Amino acid sequence: MPATHPLRVGTRASALARTQTGWVVDRLRAQGVDVVVETITTRGDDRSDLPIAKIGGDGVFVRELEQALRDGRIDVAVHSLKDLPTAESPGLVLACVPERATPFDALVGRTAPRLDELPSGAVVGTSSIRRVVQLKAARPDLQAVPLRGNVDTRLRKLDAGEYDAVILAAAGLERLGLADRITQLMQPPEFWPAVAQGALGIQVRADDVQTLAAVAPLDHATTHAAVIAERRMLENLAGGCLAPIGAWARLSAAGGLVLGGCVLEMDEPTEVVRRIVAEETVAIRDQTEPAALGEAVAARLRAAGAEAMLQRMRTRLA
Repeated sequence: MPATHPLRVGTRASALARTQTGWVVDRLRAQGVDVVVETITTRGDDRSDLPIAKIGGDGVFVRELEQALRDGRIDVAVHSLKDLPTAESPGLVLACVPERATPFDALVGRTAPRLDELPSGAVVGTSSIRRVVQLKAARPDLQAVPLRGNVDTRLRKLDAGEYDAVILAAAGLERLGLADRITQLMQPPEFWPAVAQGALGIQVRADDVQTLAAVAPLDHATTHAAVIAERRMLENLAGGCLAPIGAWARLSAAGGLVLGGCVLEMDEPTEVVRRIVAEETVAIRDQTEPAALGEAVAARLRAAGAEAMLQRMRTRLA
């Protein structure tokens, strides 16, 4: 049965969100799908003056998009998957995950190109507790100063001399055509990315068969398996999107799925950092394997003390 209206795709208003959505829209149109784009402002976008934890924590960049889906105002929501809570929203489904961009964080240095070359006392901009803790683990002599706003705003503040360096997601810089601003790619085991960083999530109503069929060709099986493993690990740790937890799942040379996970803790008065890491590999025989992998890595992290670490960090951040 043909669609009676164009497929309405919802996006946040930022340049990065619109660019990511544009990538999805271009591929849908290439399949002959009639698409219109609806821009929706989220509370996270409205209150860029406050830390995310102060304006609602998990889901502040997705709730309004999800509500628009439920209300039937849009048919598809395009998310940065790291912003989407692991708890499934009633009536909605993560329909597909396109191929992932670079999953790692990136340093954009102004006074020096690399973290180990920044002068003592240099000011590094980031509002992510996961990034702050790893920054302090690597360079306790640097100042981590809060920085929110879209990518252009953050780079403008850097260029104006407010910061010596900023830490951003490499994928966002790449998608905006700003990869040349990256002065250092920050990778495990020293610097772990957020769960599902670099991946997009395409969310639709669970009973919308036509839209599910329309977006299905955009799915990338390896990326989808990787983010299922990472998100299940996060869910089993009850960490939430803002917790100091990192993960990176990828195919091994032998073709298995490897998941590494990291839980971080920092004692604020002393800035002493504790880090625990676990890694497991599975052969992907069926669709249940990635989730089981995430559960296995979470279990190893819990056995090493992750629950107590995360509870202490929640108390400090409350």
